[in-house]
Amino acid sequence: MSKPKVGFYWCASCGGCEEAVVDLAEDILKVVAAVDIVFWPVALDFKRSDVEAMKDGEMAVCFVNGAIRTSEQEEMAHLMRRKSGLIVAFGSCSHLGGIPGLANMNDRESILRRVYRDVPSVANPDGTLPQERCEVPQGHLTLPQLYDSVSTLDQTIKVDYYLPGCPPPVKLIAEAVTAILEGKLPEPGSVLAPNVAMCDECPRKDSKPDKLLIGAFKRPHEILIDSEKCLLEQGLLCMGPVTRSGCGAACVSGNMPCTGCLGATDRVRDFGAKALSALASIADATDDTKIAQLMEGIVDPVGTFYRYSLPASSLYRRVQHDGNGDSRS
Repeated sequence: MSKPKVGFYWCASCGGCEEAVVDLAEDILKVVAAVDIVFWPVALDFKRSDVEAMKDGEMAVCFVNGAIRTSEQEEMAHLMRRKSGLIVAFGSCSHLGGIPGLANMNDRESILRRVYRDVPSVANPDGTLPQERCEVPQGHLTLPQLYDSVSTLDQTIKVDYYLPGCPPPVKLIAEAVTAILEGKLPEPGSVLAPNVAMCDECPRKDSKPDKLLIGAFKRPHEILIDSEKCLLEQGLLCMGPVTRSGCGAACVSGNMPCTGCLGATDRVRDFGAKALSALASIADATDDTKIAQLMEGIVDPVGTFYRYSLPASSLYRRVQHDGNGDSRS
C-alpha cells in the first residue's frame, strides 16, 4: 500500500514554520517513514512543474505557511488547493496574516519607496523601484505582482484546518500529523489546538489576584520582571487571557509576556478588539486624563493588539486617502 503524499509550501513568512518542522527532531523520521513528501521546495529539490504534473487531489495534505502577498503566492495557493485533498493553514501568517499582515497599515507604493529609496542605508541614486516587467537584450524579465494588501490563506482558497502559532509548537505539529494519519481529525474548519485561553496553562495563574487593576502599562525593558508573579499584575501587556493555549506558555516561561501568536479561541470574532476589551476591564482609570496617561504606555497599539491578525480582523487594513480627500481600502 502506497504512503499518503504530503506537501509543504512557503508564502509570505519568515521561514520559522519550516524550522518548526525540523524541530520535530527524531520524530521527523517517523513522519518521513509514514508519508511520502512530494513537494517541499525549501528543503528538497522540487519544482512547480512537479506539482502541475500531479493529478488533482493526489496529495493527501499540503501544509501552507505564510500570508498571501504576491501574485505568485496566490497562484501557488490555488495550485496546492487543486492538487491536495486537505489544506492546512500552517502558522500565524497563513492563519491570521501574521507579522507580514502589518504591511496593511501602508500601501504598496509607500512601502516600496521606503525600502528602495528612503532608508538611510540604501544607495539608489536613480530612485529605481522594482518593476514587474523589464526589457533586456535577451528578451524580458518578470517579477510577481506585489499586492497592495496582505491576505490570509483562507481569504484566497478554501482551508480545511488551521495549525496556529509563530511558529506552531512542535507538540501541536506532531498531534496534527498523527490525527491526519490516523483519520482522527475534528470537523473541517477547526483550529488544531486547545480551545481555551493560554492563562489556563500558565505556570503563574495562581499568582493572579482575584481583582486585578492596572494603573500603568510597562514595556519589558522598563522593569525588572518578577519571574513568579502574573505578568499582567506587573503592568505588562500579556495577551494570555485572550490567546488560545497549546504552546506550553513558552514565552511566559521565558519571563516574557504572551504576544498572542496562537490567535483567539473560537468564541472570539476579532482578537484585537477582544484584547482591548480585556485590558479596558482591568484598567485602573476612570477620568479622561488618567485614561490618556494609561494609553501612553501602549506605544504601538496596532502592533500590540493586531500583531498577528490584522488581515483577519474586522479592520483588515488601514484606509488610504488620496489627494482629493477620497478614501480607499
